[in-house]
Amino acid sequence: MVWTGTWVAERLGVELIGDEELPALLGLALRRNPKRAHLLVSGVLGKHVPRRPSVVYGAGLDLGRRVRALLGDEEAARAVVLGYAETATALGHAVADGLALAPYLHSTRRPVPGVAPAGGFEESHSHATSHLLLPEDPKLLAGEGPLVLVDDEFSTGNTVLNTIRDLHERHPRERYVVVALVDMRAAADRDRLDAFAEEIGARVDLVARAAGTVRLPEGVLEKGRALVAEHEAHHGAIREPETVPLASAFVRAALDWPRDLPDGGRHGFTPEHRERLEAALPSLAAGVGEALRSRPGTGRVLVLGFEELMYAPLRLGTALEEAGHDVRYSTTTRSPVLAVDDPGYAIRTRLVFPAHDDPADGPGERYAYNVAGGGFDAVVLVVDSAADTPALHAPGGLLARLGEHVPHVVLAVVPSYVPSRAPETAPYAPGTAGTTRTVENSGADEATADDTVTEVPDATEAPERSSMLPEPLRGPAFSSYAPEEVGWLLQDLSDVELEAPTEEREEAIQSGGAHYAESLPVEYQPSERYQELFHAALEASAARIARAVGTVTETVLAERPGTPVLVSLARAGTPVGVLMRRWARARHGLDLPHYAVSIVRGRGIDANALRWLAAHHDPADVVFVDGWTGKGAITRELAEALKDFDGFDPDIAVLADPGSCVRTYGTREDFLIPSACLNSTVSGLISRTVLRSDLVGPDDFHGAKFYRELAGSDVSGAFLDAVAARFEEVAATVDTDVKELLTADRAPTWEGWAAVERISEEYGIHDVNLVKPGVGETTRVLLRRVPWKILAKRGAGADLAHVRLLAEQRGVPVEEVDDLPYSCVGLIHPEYTRGATGADGKAVVSR
Repeated sequence: MVWTGTWVAERLGVELIGDEELPALLGLALRRNPKRAHLLVSGVLGKHVPRRPSVVYGAGLDLGRRVRALLGDEEAARAVVLGYAETATALGHAVADGLALAPYLHSTRRPVPGVAPAGGFEESHSHATSHLLLPEDPKLLAGEGPLVLVDDEFSTGNTVLNTIRDLHERHPRERYVVVALVDMRAAADRDRLDAFAEEIGARVDLVARAAGTVRLPEGVLEKGRALVAEHEAHHGAIREPETVPLASAFVRAALDWPRDLPDGGRHGFTPEHRERLEAALPSLAAGVGEALRSRPGTGRVLVLGFEELMYAPLRLGTALEEAGHDVRYSTTTRSPVLAVDDPGYAIRTRLVFPAHDDPADGPGERYAYNVAGGGFDAVVLVVDSAADTPALHAPGGLLARLGEHVPHVVLAVVPSYVPSRAPETAPYAPGTAGTTRTVENSGADEATADDTVTEVPDATEAPERSSMLPEPLRGPAFSSYAPEEVGWLLQDLSDVELEAPTEEREEAIQSGGAHYAESLPVEYQPSERYQELFHAALEASAARIARAVGTVTETVLAERPGTPVLVSLARAGTPVGVLMRRWARARHGLDLPHYAVSIVRGRGIDANALRWLAAHHDPADVVFVDGWTGKGAITRELAEALKDFDGFDPDIAVLADPGSCVRTYGTREDFLIPSACLNSTVSGLISRTVLRSDLVGPDDFHGAKFYRELAGSDVSGAFLDAVAARFEEVAATVDTDVKELLTADRAPTWEGWAAVERISEEYGIHDVNLVKPGVGETTRVLLRRVPWKILAKRGAGADLAHVRLLAEQRGVPVEEVDDLPYSCVGLIHPEYTRGATGADGKAVVSR
């Protein structure tokens, strides 16, 4: 059999020297990269060259078992295994499996919203940069047990040694173990490892399957560049055999992936996770096998992984192999390599396709090697859900490219794992924090020369704020809403103690002049009687709310060209924004972007959230959404805040506008909106927003809490579903309402403001900010404050049943009055009410 390094060795004079096993483990190819001529192509890694899954997995398992024997069980149980993306993610997993007792983490190039990196490094001259460490458990890399670092090849060793140096400075250990398939260091590099271990005062062992070195002749880089240019000029950049007819469209495999099981080691993978996966593998393989059986003639199968997602497809491959299928395994890659159709060359064919996972470093080409012309009857493409995008399915996308060369394509999608909460570590952005150090990454699959390692401050140090704003938080990691329903431009403060009983909280506000947004009231837990009122109100008003939702949404769609971007004012506006998005989808097939941002009385809207919106959308498309208007204080606050930002329209779209403060509304009636009846349990389990200087820095979003512990009381979905179920029955009425509204004079009259001023003087309050008009505002003041009294419009009836009950529970008197423009008004009197807050959000001094 011809060695797959012959073609390069003969033309460039490259020599592979070492163990007899090396030629079977390594081939040679040419990089399409100006920094390095040759590429060592592993025959047992499963990246470029399809191999039996058992061979690939077995190579890593064997190395892991050797590490366990080296350490002993006691030390192995204290160890952590760290693998390098993208080539060594599955290898590191397999090593951890062989070690059996230790958790696993691999670096990643995919930032994850809400997860603060614990470290990372830059590859400044590579085709792919910005490796991050994103452990779900911030203590994972902070222990004192052995750290096992896994890469496919140990060449000069600079990457691994500088990673050790970086981590050792913050979390010193006594022992490190470096693991690689092949040890290709020169003699000088071997001596350097010994000196390094002595320098840091730790033991550093190396475990490899084979050892050797590559002898490079003088001028090999220039010769390699010329050879690549010559070959591409004569043979074309891409070598692909003739396409075969696509038998039919791809099919999806039914993967019953275990709930909350990580798809890999991006955020950590524990021995317990491994046990759960092992137990699930037979049924997972059965789902793939059923999809294969639905396509006749699928004898020879390739399981194709996706960049960093190597372990899950590898284990699916081993399970299929155990079930009797003829299986090979490899993955797609970012690495640009020349393809040459010669038995003595490691990369025979190359498929090129666009990235399909919306990568953080922008779009680009991706590659699948030795797939076309490989004699496969079927390809099982395994991606995570973050990569199951329109780009994957588009003409020229990966599915289409595979279909050009393989008769049958099966798509298996593994749910992308998102940690339940962000680690409590300092935010990190490559190149912005700490110091930098240049290292070399000589991994066999990486077209790299120099890397820059960025140190991250220890978690005990003062956090260094990142100048890069994070992506929106989404459910289920943050809020009980589905991830597509809303993106929260907030930071998660769930682990911060912010609540106090209402009376104590208001006492503190009163005595210290603190701002109301610096703390949170204890979440009101509805009694059984109150919950019954909520459900009765929802049943009675669902159609009325659906009509208002439809009316305001259709008005927005009619008056805003292009695709509106809904931006709810958290949190009262969020359920309305979700319902507007649902209406647009149900009636028009539109998927409107929807975000939630914080606005704070006396402080304005979250400026960083506006900057994020302006960077990702046209500000002219942004439509601010709120639940209702009272006297229009937030309307004025928003208009004032937007003066410093170009392009945003300050007009707010609201469900109900009883105060006549806006021109875009669903109704101007003051009626009970059930989402006003409760706090977080009808708003995705999210708290009111928080703005406090020690928690929210100048480059941070405002904060909020996710009350996961209240899931048993959550009615957020029930509220949305009950209203959305009435969309169809109100559609005709909505069409009529909108036609009338679009031709009517909808200019705000501010009648509500005038009424509030009158009430403020009549009742001796003398501060309009202490008058809370309308059902929604009155409900909120009863849930968050201890108001002085409630004014109820005589004959208001069932719409105020919940207000009367809350007032009774709080000991607040209800006074029935005539000539009230609202159904009810809540009054906070500074002389009688502790913690009354004025226009600036601070306490009003009692007179």
